[in-house]
Amino acid sequence: MAIRPILHYPHPGLKTVCEPVTVFDSALRELADDLLETMRAAPGVGITAAHVGVFLRVAVIELSKADGIRIYINPEITSVSDELTRQTEGSVSMPGVTDDVARPAAIRFRYQDINGVQHEDDADGFLAICIQHEVDQLDGIFWLQRLSKLKRDRLIRKWEKAAR
Repeated sequence: MAIRPILHYPHPGLKTVCEPVTVFDSALRELADDLLETMRAAPGVGITAAHVGVFLRVAVIELSKADGIRIYINPEITSVSDELTRQTEGSVSMPGVTDDVARPAAIRFRYQDINGVQHEDDADGFLAICIQHEVDQLDGIFWLQRLSKLKRDRLIRKWEKAAR
């Protein structure tokens, strides 16, 4: 396992739509392991392969040690609830910058596991928010795009000031 360099906002790779994984092999397992180690070091609770410049549909989420590690290959949200919830979000690609984002409170989604086996599941609460956030990133949608222009511009100025 290795900690990989994380792309930082506004790197153009963060706008890249990731390609589906078609080969389930040791290289995929190594990528998932590296993503987990990179996410923990960042620190964060979710990361995608796009965050480290690998444009494949791979996401790793670990809400807590007790919840365990979740590896989603080719995740796809199939339905969302009408009810919305607000949650503070940020990104390993923009450390120190957060804001509240409104998203559906519950989702149904499908994905493959690390061996390529297809699954379908439901999620609500914080897990649903994290899955939506990471699927957005795999679709080339950085979390800031879910904010109003005013909030987005304010956070970008804050980020640019901190980067100087």
